[in-house]
Amino acid sequence: MSILLNPFDTPFQTVPFDKIETVDYLPAIKEAIAIGKQEIATIVHNPEAPTFSNTVEALEASGELVDRISSIFFNLNAAETNPEIQKLARDISPLLTAFSNDITLDEELYKRVQAVYNQKSNLVLNTEQQTLLDKTYKGFVRNGAGLAEDGKNKLREIDAKLAQLSLAFGEHVLHETNAYTLEINDPTKLAGLPESALEAAAQTAQEKGKAGSWIFTLQFPSYIPFMTYAENRDLREELYIAYASRSFKNDENDNQSIIMEMVNLRNQRAKLLGFKSHADFVLQERMAESPEKVFDFLKNLFQYAKPVAQEELSDLTKYALAQNGPAELQRWDLSYYSEKLKKEKYTIDDEILKPYFQLEKVVKGVFEVARKLYGLVFKENTTIPVYHPDVKAFEVEEEGGKHIGIFYADFFPRAGKRNGAWMTAYRGQKKLGGLEQRPHVAIVCNFTKPTSTKPSLLTFNEVKTLFHEFGHALHGLLANGTYGSLSGTNVYWDFVELPSQVMENWAYEKECLDLFARHYETGELLPAELIQKLKDSSNYMAGYTTVRQIGLARLDMGWHTTDPATITDVGSFEAQVLQETELLPPVPGTNTSCSFSHIFQGGYSSGYYSYKWAEVLDADTFEFFQEKGIFNRETGDLFRQHVLSAGGSEHPMQLYKRFRGQEPSPQALLRRTGLLKTTASMSS
Repeated sequence: MSILLNPFDTPFQTVPFDKIETVDYLPAIKEAIAIGKQEIATIVHNPEAPTFSNTVEALEASGELVDRISSIFFNLNAAETNPEIQKLARDISPLLTAFSNDITLDEELYKRVQAVYNQKSNLVLNTEQQTLLDKTYKGFVRNGAGLAEDGKNKLREIDAKLAQLSLAFGEHVLHETNAYTLEINDPTKLAGLPESALEAAAQTAQEKGKAGSWIFTLQFPSYIPFMTYAENRDLREELYIAYASRSFKNDENDNQSIIMEMVNLRNQRAKLLGFKSHADFVLQERMAESPEKVFDFLKNLFQYAKPVAQEELSDLTKYALAQNGPAELQRWDLSYYSEKLKKEKYTIDDEILKPYFQLEKVVKGVFEVARKLYGLVFKENTTIPVYHPDVKAFEVEEEGGKHIGIFYADFFPRAGKRNGAWMTAYRGQKKLGGLEQRPHVAIVCNFTKPTSTKPSLLTFNEVKTLFHEFGHALHGLLANGTYGSLSGTNVYWDFVELPSQVMENWAYEKECLDLFARHYETGELLPAELIQKLKDSSNYMAGYTTVRQIGLARLDMGWHTTDPATITDVGSFEAQVLQETELLPPVPGTNTSCSFSHIFQGGYSSGYYSYKWAEVLDADTFEFFQEKGIFNRETGDLFRQHVLSAGGSEHPMQLYKRFRGQEPSPQALLRRTGLLKTTASMSS
């Protein structure tokens, strides 16, 4: 029997990455699905009348092997993939989609769930059980259980096709990201670039057999420093266009037809299920509830942000002109001139800060934050198998020694890893059946790698990213629910970013920075005046970045509220949707949608707005921490109990009010970003 089907004989039953072969996955998935089908058949053919226990809880407990194996496989497909795994994903994905549909479209199973749901007013259930019953019943209805047979067959076809298209979209973006390199042999073209960026580029060149030259890529740790510091405007333009035109070139990696097909299929699916649009379908199970509320939320934020953004760009254009720059800023100018102006205004930039942010020390710092707030201790365990030598594994315990979970950290870019940063789980938390299963979670990032002469020194943005993903990890690690489907990060999508985004606030606080921000050579603490400048500069270009996020959220909503029959071209539709939020000239041949992995590969379709939505929650949350003290354990315990540990056990607004004592105030976000004060002063 496959190693994937047996209990793992490893520390804490962690994944035995060192023993699993790629060929193991497909037969194991097939066997796990067969076992899962037997579990479903047992529920369906139970001669006893349907009850919460023998139907809803039994269904919740089914399919555990499928979940376990598919989690391992698809996590590796994102973090350490190769052509063999990608091909396998195309074989495995339809099997999982069909299995999922076999469950939600099983009429007899649906009848049993419906029978329990119809008698819920007579059942004695706690809040978590009521939530599970509601979620289970709605899951069937929202996935076509009430459809006639031809409708069910159509839904199966749509779901299978969508799963394949999503995989292809991600493969295309990864290929385009990896395929491009900018090789420079003339040192005069490197003017402005900091030593750390040059050393990393020289190391990349050496790894690619081009010793003596410098190679820059579209991976963030290479791309961002070049766009921020390189004086050579032509090369900035070349690199920008390479990045912004990924999968928009009418070649084998083009995503335009995939986007058109996906939005059409998503729309068909929503209509089949009785919804006006894909966004209406998605938002029924979100805090925002409807597309209209999302558009109103974005419109309200936009009215504060746009005038500030326009003023910021006006100031930046004047500054660039004074530096003998262009009369009209282009997109490849923005990072370059905004960083120069920021340094002039605040005498601070990433190169000044990076020596204080050695990766290993930042990691210890974030662990110390978790200890102070929640009493957690992280201990590296080198006996736990990992899937790549760069990955580190940690045991997580309460201060008293009680086991909490396993934490994996994977920090550096490589060819088999997609861009960006994310948190994921190899095993979730649950207590069903009287046995508590503790979680195994991971954060996956693409940070600046160490070089032959320097350790990994992070930009402040990378520090914030680490805190952000660690916030998600805490949400997974501190889960304390009965049911896996309601545990940890299994919450409403526009609530899931609260634990992550609120963590970023600590990265600006002296009390927190003093825990880890030390010069990697001298050991000197980050000076208080630099911390103050960091805080002072935190709202720099806040108007522009807010408008940019609103634009991306509108683009997502545009794709998922518009009748696809009226969309004839990806580029022109995107330009039309973004017209109001685009503050810089358009660049022919570039496109955001074709590499917008959040909405076409990840789970953010009709949900990208949730980053700004959660910012309202996180600003309000952190004001509460500031009132009590940022390391106040009592406040930490409240947040742990009602947010981090509660998962999706009940409606997130109820959980939030229990923590905060009131609903969140949008004014907190406007105050924090400086948009409220600026707008008020402009209108007075």
